[in-house]
Amino acid sequence: MENFDASLSTYFKALLGPRDTRVKGWFLLDNYIPTFICSVIYLLIVWLGPKYMRNRQPFSCRGILVVYNLGLTLLSLYMFCELVTGVWEGRYNFFCQGTRSAGEADMKIIRVLWWYYFSKLIEFMDTFFFILRKNNHQITVLHVYHHVSMLNIWWFVMNWVPCGHSYFGATLNSFIHVLMYSYYGLSSVPSMRPYLWWKKYITQGQLLQFVLTIIQTSCGVIWPCTFPLGWLYFQIGYMISLIALFTNFYIQTYNKKGASRRKEYLKDHQNGSVAAVNGHTNSFSPPENNVKPRKQRKD
Repeated sequence: MENFDASLSTYFKALLGPRDTRVKGWFLLDNYIPTFICSVIYLLIVWLGPKYMRNRQPFSCRGILVVYNLGLTLLSLYMFCELVTGVWEGRYNFFCQGTRSAGEADMKIIRVLWWYYFSKLIEFMDTFFFILRKNNHQITVLHVYHHVSMLNIWWFVMNWVPCGHSYFGATLNSFIHVLMYSYYGLSSVPSMRPYLWWKKYITQGQLLQFVLTIIQTSCGVIWPCTFPLGWLYFQIGYMISLIALFTNFYIQTYNKKGASRRKEYLKDHQNGSVAAVNGHTNSFSPPENNVKPRKQRKD
């Protein structure tokens, strides 16, 4: 294992250049193997979990979901505030910011971005809760790709470009996650579901985030600084892949759902009945609607 780790480090150094010594010894960052193993375990659970749960009752997880989503909301808010203050203190340049030009402010950004990297490991729990609750329709290619790729990409970011121009996407994403996980936390409480009308706008915010990140990253290509150009090109390509996947998700989820609801509305009124109206208009559907009727579990 040690020989494999040494060979891996040599390969990464030849491909990407020298690693940033400021994160040497930091938890999970010294070698890639733990991140890779966590990713493989995640994919195995995604594959085997639904098979294991197939003939079992879904778990409610309501209490732990409230705590989990509240925790990620607070962590995302902390990261957003710290990144904004770090960028302000370091007088970061929007157009292009190197990784060794802001002194102590760079170290502040690095410390926060380590938490951002680690949060991507915590967010694997999103998928595990879907499996336990038998909400398997939510485990899409987009969902799995996004979770696995973010953890692995940010391991490399933290080892080679842990500050500077890397701050922008993480700052926007942390803000979006404040909105997203607060939504998920509230949706775990049944009495709150009728008031949660804004899930669609979170997806719109995510798409806007990707577009803004491409614009800001492109500035570093047009007006280069000491930040490596290869990382900027990679980020642009990755953002394009997310835009394509999230746009498809948006069309499949909201446009088709809206068209289906309009058809149901017309049909109900043509039949002189409005019995299909469920009293709320958000896109959250409780687990009971996604599985075959079965004996209800007590929380």
